[in-house]
Amino acid sequence: MKGIRSHFVFSRNQQNGIFLLVLIAIVLQGVFYFIDFNTGKSISVEDEEIKRFQQQIDSIRSARAEADTLKIYPFNPNYITDYRGYTLGMSLKEIDRLHKYRAGDKWVNSAEEFQKVTGVSDSLLKIISPYFKFPEWVTKPRPSLSPKTALVHRSFSEKADLNTASAEELREINGIGEVLSRRIITYRNKIGGFVNDIQLKDIYGLDYETREKLKAQFTVKSKPSIELLNINEVGLLELSEVPYIGYELAREIIDYRLLHEKIDSFEELSKLERFPGDKIDRIQLYLSID
Repeated sequence: MKGIRSHFVFSRNQQNGIFLLVLIAIVLQGVFYFIDFNTGKSISVEDEEIKRFQQQIDSIRSARAEADTLKIYPFNPNYITDYRGYTLGMSLKEIDRLHKYRAGDKWVNSAEEFQKVTGVSDSLLKIISPYFKFPEWVTKPRPSLSPKTALVHRSFSEKADLNTASAEELREINGIGEVLSRRIITYRNKIGGFVNDIQLKDIYGLDYETREKLKAQFTVKSKPSIELLNINEVGLLELSEVPYIGYELAREIIDYRLLHEKIDSFEELSKLERFPGDKIDRIQLYLSID
C-alpha cells in the first residue's frame, strides 16, 4: 500500500500545476459550449463549392423548363397536322374530325366553327384560339354590294374564256389579287380545265360576290374533252381519277355498288361517309347513272 500511495503524493508546485490544468480544461469546455462559431460571415471553401453547384443545377432546371414550354405561333387551324394537333393538346379523335371535315374541301373560318367540327373542350379552345390566323378575306370581309352597284354582265360571245385566261387577266376583276389568281389557275390545271363555271365554288377564298364578278366577265368556252363515265360500270382506277373522288372514296363506291348491285342516284351515295354531298352538281359533270 505504501508503494501505491507514493505515486499520488505531489509537491505543492505539482499540485498547483494540476489545478491550473483542470481550470484551463473547464474554461475551454465552457468556451465551446457557450460560443457559436458558425455565426461568422466568412464562408468555407466547401460552402462556396456547394453554392456554385446549386446555381448550376438551378440554371439547368430553368433551361429545361423553358425548353418544355410549348411556344405557339399564329397558324391557320385548317392546316393542323397530326403532330401539331398532338402538341396543341388535341386528342386523336378531335384531329381526325378536322381532317375528315377538310377532306370534303370544307374550311373552318372561326374559332366557334373549329370547336363545332373538332369537339375540343372550352378550356383548350381558350388557350389555342388566340393564335388562330385566318385569311384576310375571312377576318375582314368585303362589304356587300349595294343595290345601286349592279354587275355588268357580258353576253357569252363577249366573255373571255375561263380556261385560257392568264393570271394578269383574272386580276382585273375587283377582289382577285395575286394569291387568288394563282389559286384559280393552279386548280384549273389540277382538274384538267374547268368543265363548268360552277367549279369556281371549289376555289378557296373566292367568295360569292367575287365569283359573280368573275362569271360576269369570264366563262368556260374551251371545255376539256371528257367522256361521262357510267358509275355502274366504271372500274376502280378510272373512278379514282375523277375530280372530287380519289382512291378511297372510289373503293367505297365500288363496294357499295357490288353490295346493292346497282346505284340508282347520286343522292343514294350520300349515305357513304366520305362522299361530298355538297358537290353532287360538280360530280355530275364527270359521271352518269344509267
